[in-house]
Amino acid sequence: MQNILSTLKNCVSHLLFPHNCLGCATDILNQQDLLCAKCQTELPVTDFANASQNPTEKIFYGRMHIEASTASYYYTKESLLQHLMVQLKYKGNKEVGIYLGKLLGHQLMNSKRFNSVDALIALPLNSKKEFKRGYNQAMAICQGIESVWQKPILYNAVIRTIFTETQTHENRINRWQNMDGVFKVVNEKTIEARHILLVDDVITTGATLEACGSEILKINNTKLSIATVACTV
Repeated sequence: MQNILSTLKNCVSHLLFPHNCLGCATDILNQQDLLCAKCQTELPVTDFANASQNPTEKIFYGRMHIEASTASYYYTKESLLQHLMVQLKYKGNKEVGIYLGKLLGHQLMNSKRFNSVDALIALPLNSKKEFKRGYNQAMAICQGIESVWQKPILYNAVIRTIFTETQTHENRINRWQNMDGVFKVVNEKTIEARHILLVDDVITTGATLEACGSEILKINNTKLSIATVACTV
């Protein structure tokens, strides 16, 4: 009798609050997941978390010293991952960031290369964009990482001081020039002598991450690593 009631409850709940895969729209998935098992396997994994000298690390060669860098998935146009990023950045779906952060968090947790990380910092978002979006997508990813990896998030340790327009159509040189002086560390004590993992959604040229990371590395005895959900390299 108990099993019948439980089944009926689940059926009614599904009718009232349908839960479908964001990829293929099937309803055959765990309640806590946003993608079904099939769609999860279709995400193009990089395995950079376990690979030193991977493409995301080479971006910073000769520009900024980092301990390690990773991106969970390859980003391509017209892909499932692009669809998820659109949901996260333009459709107000913060849960996508938390979900992708959990997937990234498991990769970090299972990699020895990130064992010494002490704390997480989300790449600060321009305040106008954050107000319009309702959240910082990098912070949502951080929260997902924290929920599975048990590394604390350092809130408001670094701020963005200058408004910058989207750099999607800028070339590599212009991106680096546009990011000069954009970030500022406002709570040095929380960063000092710690290994910081700087987190963002996608890495392209690395200009924004470098601008922020360089400010973090100015603090005494600080180490820096970088993790993103996706990369275009």
